[in-house]
This record gives sequence, structure tokens and C-alpha cells, in this order.
Amino acid sequence: MPRFRRTALAAGLTIAMAALSTAVALPAPASAALPTAAVALGDSFISGEGAGAYTPVVDVNGVAQGFPGWTAANNNAFFCHRSANASLNKANLPGIQNRFNLACSGGQPRDIATASAAREKGRTVAAQIDQLRAVAQTQDIDLVLIGLGSNNSSFTFGSVAEKCANRFIADAWTGWWEFWAYLGGPVEQKPCSDADLATAAQVSAATAETIAAVRQLLTTLNQVDADGQHRVVFQDYTNPLPLDLNPQFHEEDSRDDTRDKFRDLGAERYAAGCPIHRASLAPGHRFSQGLGTIVKTTRDTLAAEFPSNDLVYLNVQQAFNGARLCEQTTSPTGSLATPIRLQDGATGTFVTSLAGKDKLDIQRIANTCVSYFQTCQESWHPNAAGHQVLGQCLAGAATTAARAVSCVRAGNGTISVS
Repeated sequence: MPRFRRTALAAGLTIAMAALSTAVALPAPASAALPTAAVALGDSFISGEGAGAYTPVVDVNGVAQGFPGWTAANNNAFFCHRSANASLNKANLPGIQNRFNLACSGGQPRDIATASAAREKGRTVAAQIDQLRAVAQTQDIDLVLIGLGSNNSSFTFGSVAEKCANRFIADAWTGWWEFWAYLGGPVEQKPCSDADLATAAQVSAATAETIAAVRQLLTTLNQVDADGQHRVVFQDYTNPLPLDLNPQFHEEDSRDDTRDKFRDLGAERYAAGCPIHRASLAPGHRFSQGLGTIVKTTRDTLAAEFPSNDLVYLNVQQAFNGARLCEQTTSPTGSLATPIRLQDGATGTFVTSLAGKDKLDIQRIANTCVSYFQTCQESWHPNAAGHQVLGQCLAGAATTAARAVSCVRAGNGTISVS
């Protein structure tokens, strides 16, 4: 056969095969399914603050930060305090293969889309949305737990707790309040009122801020999730203190907290984990309910904007019933929250008793918390047992058919989600 005829034949076969492959496309190899994942975002009640067993946290430079020492700068990424005992890690979540805790203690709405390091007192971690994108590259995100709103541009949980505890201690140890000059003047010696914690205008501003941040989060999640199918659980907050203290903590040495000075009572309540005026408790619970309203309003608003998304509100305000600090005579033993604990210098050793302390002792101990916030930041957060309970709450919210559920602790300690 002449060369030109062989060449033409070969060319014809090539064209025919090309036409065949175009008409009947061969199936592409099936891609391996990504492992399923649950992700936590938000602030300290989600990260696991108070639960111990804190794991290294990758900072904005891609370096995993382990415990840097008690005198390190508090903006260190490690102090996000992501705990192996956090509720995400303790929840029974059938079908979930991997879990990623991206929350950070002290997290604010702005930290969702902006690096936390960009704001005052922020930690050196990337924006939580950017961390979420990284997870989505290798995981099919099926469940997201988010807790946001207790810290915002108007107020923070830490500042509220500090204000009310400081007032009680100042009242109990009358005369030592001048050592708290770092707060801008003498500490008030009266119980906290509703207006002291958060005004209606502040709650409104915090709500708008939270909605805007979570809107960005949901938009990103819808873009990066492998199959577009995921449930988002909006968890609110539980108060570490009861509506009233156990009668054992009402007075000491025939003095209650309406007196001018009551050091023995102050020391007793500090040891039990609840240095607080009894009259501050009701405003504190109304503040907690206000935080719940922020979270629920955020969920409801965004459910209307994202009608195809699976969004569930998880109310945990009664999850610690009967086991709050100073609710039982054994407090803090048996409580589900961490007591307020300070250090006398950044030593790692907590002061468990203020009995016999004088003004200079109090000044020195207080200044440790101011200089090294990590020495006291666990105070009044769920402890490991508390996060175990919150994990049960999450497990219920992860499978419910309802759009809003409450997690309640009964008198016998059982947890129900309905």
C-alpha cells in the first residue's frame, strides 16, 4: 500500500474514533467521597473555656502554638483555649467522622470574617471563615455548632462578670477598692442592675452585629460545603450562677451582703465560687436571657433569608439547673461551671481562699488577673462536666426535627432536649 494511502487511512480512523468518543462519552472515574465533619465556631462557651485539656492552636503564621507559659502575652493563639473536652468533642454524633474546633475564647462577631488579631485584645488567629474554608477543602461539613453574641462591640461576658464580682469584693472588703484604679476610678460597692450589664440599645446593636457576621458565615458555608447539605446549630448561653444562692451562703458571722463590710462572707462565697451580691443574680439571669434572645433572633432572621438552610436554635439556659455554683452546699464541688479563680502572681497556682487576706494581698492578686488575663479567664465558664452536658444538648439538636429546642437538666441530673 502506498505511503499516502496508509496515512490517509490512519487519519480516517483517528477522526472516526474521535467522533465516537464525542457521541458516547466515557464515564469519568468516580471521585472518593470526602469524610464527614462537624465544625465549631464562635466564642468561649463553644471553644471549651474552663474544660481544661487545651490543644495547640495554629496562629495566623501557620505555627501551632502550645502553652506559652503563664506570663506570655494573652493574644497568643493558644489562649483561644480549644479544649479536647469541649462539647463538640463530647457529643454523640452518628455519621460524623471528624471534628474541628475553630472557636476562640473571647471571640466576637467581627472575628468571623476578620482576623482576631486585627482588633484590640484579639488573639493571633485567622478569621474563622478562612479557617472554615480550609477545613472544607478536605471535609464534607455536615454539622456546624455556633455560639456567638456574648462578646461584641458593646459588651463582653468577661467585662460583665468582672464588674459584678469586683463590686461584691469591694463591698465585702470596704476600703480596698482604691486598688482597682485601673478600672478608671473607685469600684462601685452596690449590686449590679440590668443597666449595668447591657442596655436595650446595646443588645440591639449586638444583635445586628451578630446577624451580619453569621450571614457571612452561612454564605461562605453554602459556597464551600461539598454537597451543600449541613445543619447549623445556634447555641445560646447558660448562667453559671443560680437565681438565688443556697441558704448556706446567705450570711456569715451574722452579716449578709447588705452590710458595709462582710469579709468572712466574702471569703466564703469566693471559696464556693460565687463572689456576687444576691441582688445581682436576677439581673444576671435577665442578661443571660437577653443573650438567648440575640441568638434566637439571629437564627430566625437568617432562616427567613436562607429558607433552604437547616438552622436550629438550641436553648441551653436550663442545662445546668441544680448544679450551678453555690446552688448546693458542696459548691464548687459538683457544679457544672468553674468558680472564679485568681492567682497570686502568674504562678499557675490558684488562690482558693481569701480568708485572712488584707488590702495589699487583694491588690496583688487582682493585678495578676489584669496583667495576665489567662490566669483568670476560665472563671464562670462550663467546666469539663458542664461541657459533657452541653455535648448531650448538641447531640439532641443535631437530630431533632424541630427548628428550636430546649436542653433541660432535671432534678435527678438527667438531660432532655425537646
